Amino acid sequence: MASLQDSPHEATDLPDPSLAAAFVHIPVLSREVLDGLGVRSGGHYLDATVGGGGHSALILAAAPEVQVTAIDQDEQAIAAAQTKLSAFNGRVQFQHTNFAHFQPGEQQFDGILADLGVSSAQFDIPDRGFSFRHTAPLDMRMNQQQDLTAAAIINHWDEAKLADIFYTYGEERLSRRIAHRIVERRPFETTTELAEAIAYSVPKAYRYGRIHPATRVFQALRIAVNQELSVLETFIDRAPHWLKPGGKLAIISFHSLEDRIVKHRFRESERLNVLTKKPILPQEDEVAENVRARSAKLRIAEKVRGEA
Repeated sequence: MASLQDSPHEATDLPDPSLAAAFVHIPVLSREVLDGLGVRSGGHYLDATVGGGGHSALILAAAPEVQVTAIDQDEQAIAAAQTKLSAFNGRVQFQHTNFAHFQPGEQQFDGILADLGVSSAQFDIPDRGFSFRHTAPLDMRMNQQQDLTAAAIINHWDEAKLADIFYTYGEERLSRRIAHRIVERRPFETTTELAEAIAYSVPKAYRYGRIHPATRVFQALRIAVNQELSVLETFIDRAPHWLKPGGKLAIISFHSLEDRIVKHRFRESERLNVLTKKPILPQEDEVAENVRARSAKLRIAEKVRGEA
């Protein structure tokens, strides 16, 4: 797979923030995140997935003289966050990088937040190719500077490898059947072409089930394109080194594969004390306002005190 390594840019190197006007970020579990991080006056926090800047805005407003280092691998997200956080001039530093490759130098943080998965904007901007609700190129890259796309995987990987990622990353029980159909019908250029081929490769009862039969395959492709699970493991290994003793690490996940990694890596770390024995879930009022919050799970750990 192509590497996600990229060179951090200063904010001035990034696209005009006006280009990202459509990038809207509704922060999930915002009350719980602020409580969990224990945002304090003068603290410095890392938003490892700034998105449109929703969580960062809440952190900056929670106490006086708070600083945030905001990173994201999506340039449109950085541009949108610059616009949203412009009122906090001087208290936010931006970098375009993947959180697993972030290099803070000697800086240590009072708290770190990572909001995993695809943002609402990435789903809703058609040409990003994350959703089959729109006809769009098979892209799915969060970092649009990388080479590997969903089209490259679908059109060039062998049938067994496709079936494996559909089963492993999408938990798709008809993975072999779907992979066989895709190989028979490829090449594919658009999201809707692929979704239709998947739909007609499964039994009718499955085709008209609770969710579209392409949903799990699209999740699997997105994870493979962006190496999401391996990047998450690397991040959890490195993040404790970036925290001050007693600093909090908060991670929001949206599917069982991510949550399982967070749960076990937190428990296995010698540098972290787990503060959430069970994940924190959104309240009913939040789900009513933002349906995409319904699958969110928040886990929090604290860096062992007394460790340099």
